[in-house]
Amino acid sequence: QVQLVESGGGLVQAGGSLRLSCAASGSLSSINSMGWYRQAPGKSREMVARIIITSGGFTKYADSVKGRFTISRDNAKNAVYLEMNSLKSTDTGVYYCHIDVIRGSDLVLMDYWGQGTQVTVSS
Repeated sequence: QVQLVESGGGLVQAGGSLRLSCAASGSLSSINSMGWYRQAPGKSREMVARIIITSGGFTKYADSVKGRFTISRDNAKNAVYLEMNSLKSTDTGVYYCHIDVIRGSDLVLMDYWGQGTQVTVSS
């Protein structure tokens, strides 16, 4: 089993910055990717940023956050971070840490989610 614990959300004014952290623990021998998703009120959950570890650390960002957000990880701590700068009111939502892990001889991907942390950007 895998546990994800997020921290760092809060209330910030537009133009400000926040840093989200996520610490993973448990059975983590074959991590495929780590990342962050968000869900705004009344909207579907969307990918914000991912690190594809099995692709040499390739990073992907949603177009809406490119140039403002930076994802990073600490291998030793099994942690992933999201540095968010120049925040906009449209960045408001619940941010979820996500990890997928390769399991078994069939190489099945198993998804794990954190409990979510609220980010509110006031205009």
